[in-house]
Amino acid sequence: MVYLANRLSDLGARIELVHDDSGHKANLFATIGPDRPEGGLVLSGHSDVVPVEDQDWTTDPFALTERHGLLYGRGACDMKGFIACTLAAAPALAARDLSRPVHFAFTYDEEVGCLGGQALVAALEDRGIRPSMAVIGEPTEMRIIEGHKGCCEYTTHFHGLEGHGSAPEAGVNAAEYAVRYVARLMELREALKPRAPANSRFDPPWSTLNIGRVHGGVAHNVIAGKAEVEWEMRPVHRADAEFVKTQIEAYVTDTLLPAMRAVHPGAAITTDVIGEVDGLEPMDENAARDLIAALTGANGADVVAFGTEAGLFQKLGASVVVCGPGSISQAHKPDEYVSLSQMQSCLDMLDGLTEKLTAHG
Repeated sequence: MVYLANRLSDLGARIELVHDDSGHKANLFATIGPDRPEGGLVLSGHSDVVPVEDQDWTTDPFALTERHGLLYGRGACDMKGFIACTLAAAPALAARDLSRPVHFAFTYDEEVGCLGGQALVAALEDRGIRPSMAVIGEPTEMRIIEGHKGCCEYTTHFHGLEGHGSAPEAGVNAAEYAVRYVARLMELREALKPRAPANSRFDPPWSTLNIGRVHGGVAHNVIAGKAEVEWEMRPVHRADAEFVKTQIEAYVTDTLLPAMRAVHPGAAITTDVIGEVDGLEPMDENAARDLIAALTGANGADVVAFGTEAGLFQKLGASVVVCGPGSISQAHKPDEYVSLSQMQSCLDMLDGLTEKLTAHG
């Protein structure tokens, strides 16, 4: 982030680096153009990448390698290609008399729950900074994406009472209650299907729920004293997320905990929120969509299954699209790459944006 901040600062951008509690990670918010809180356009990307452990790379994942028109490296398409393009476009933006502020928003920890993005948007809201448009440069092959589902991730912990397997009624088997919890989640998964909006463009059209990991117990003949369930849901709209949370909390409070505590008063069920990120809801009126369509020549916009930070900026009041170089099919894989042709398409879009935002243009 310091490198990005220095590059933009050298161009005269107004720079803010805001660190997390550890002091080792930071969001960068940099602005070129008029110094006013409203009406700006955000170019946003996340700085973090997923690990490369246990992946079979044929190139050094942390050294950019060009081969046959492709740029290889961890994060090349997700989404460092877009960040590189914005830096390449920044000198031209800085040299113009812009009609509105252009903000560069680079965040940390997107891959583990959009933590940096949530902190950044909260800070902007507190300061009254209200961008009117945002472009999130996730890899879409430069297609315009106007909608995606949200992503909510949880880990639920079950604390029971261990004992000998020959006397299961004398203990509280955390693994058994975890299974009952999962069964209720599966019922709720089915209940989400008829809640799908009639005009939903998502595939599948309803909100989804997935069990990622179930773990508990230590041996065949020991009553499991601890267990945990890792699960997620991807809501089409926020009401579905609230529906699931309300229903599963009621099941815990009214059914599971009373049964557990009838045997062991110290039994407990707790849930850690790993991340709750709003989706990007398609809007009939979307100025960012219309602007990027004019710049790229696209005659339509799509929705996708993967999540981004776009919903955070939409919640702030901006019109938002997701559009960036590279394919999501390459993200998180060994030998991740972005093509030079995709990078050029992104640069062309940003050149057009510079012309569009020039005050006298």
